[in-house]
Amino acid sequence: MIEWASPWAFALLLPVLVVPFRHRLFGRSAIALPHAESRFKGRSLRELLAPLPDLLLTVGLVCLVIALARPRVTLRDVVVESDGLDILLTLDTSGSMRETDLSTGIMAVDRLTVAKRVIHEFVLGRPYDRIGLVVFGEEAFTQVPLTSDHESLVGVLDYVRIGSAGPGATAIGQALAVSGRRMNQIDAPSRIVILLTDGRNNAGRISPIDAAQAAAALDIRVYTIGVGSRGADGLDEATLKSVAEATGGKYFRADSQGTLIDIFELIDELETSPAEVTEYSEHLELFRRWAIPGLLLLLLQFLLAQTWLRRGP
Repeated sequence: MIEWASPWAFALLLPVLVVPFRHRLFGRSAIALPHAESRFKGRSLRELLAPLPDLLLTVGLVCLVIALARPRVTLRDVVVESDGLDILLTLDTSGSMRETDLSTGIMAVDRLTVAKRVIHEFVLGRPYDRIGLVVFGEEAFTQVPLTSDHESLVGVLDYVRIGSAGPGATAIGQALAVSGRRMNQIDAPSRIVILLTDGRNNAGRISPIDAAQAAAALDIRVYTIGVGSRGADGLDEATLKSVAEATGGKYFRADSQGTLIDIFELIDELETSPAEVTEYSEHLELFRRWAIPGLLLLLLQFLLAQTWLRRGP
């Protein structure tokens, strides 16, 4: 993308635009023609080309103004000198996520769709972290391992559907256990799980509290988010609070799309990325591409104006 180092120079275009009219303003005469030539009927070649010096002068000055504005292309290179956080998004895809009580738009959409929209923005807002995705319902499995390729991650997220891991029940403990095992495979200074659900644990062989204690022993922090409108049945807030507290995380309640956005923004603030990022910039100056043609046009204009297309006194 072209940038302008001295954009103030474009103000000089205003007087440049007056150049074609200077003869009328200052009373200069027309092109000087020999007496014999002026007797020819019709217009001669010199008369037809009489405006050429003014055109060359105007275009040449415009080129010099552009050169003075210093167009340049800025090349930027971002170097990540240390890793960011490792974040595992653990998403409920059970049948109850079909409810549409979080939607605030004209068209009602289900809880899962709202959650995916908010998660999408959260992921793209953390470019230096490794992020993965676990989905759960009756079962739980890793949909996307921890990765820095966030475009691919959100691409897979878009295709996550209700019932991906079984629609009939909610295995929160199993989901936490899968997330914990996945996190235990990496060596990182800070490991975080964000678990989003609208139900209670009613499947799987592992209780949420046991899984939370195992995560805490591995120094994994768990944030839990309960979604659904106030008064909605099925959400086990007490267990979700206990899971968060056991791991040093926090529990949040999202009863609308707006509050879910606020929750992810708050988590984003609480878990600032430790990545050290250095940006290197190099400027490719382009002013010569305008200055040289501009000077050549002015030189040509001077030669024509002083010889063949010279104006009379």
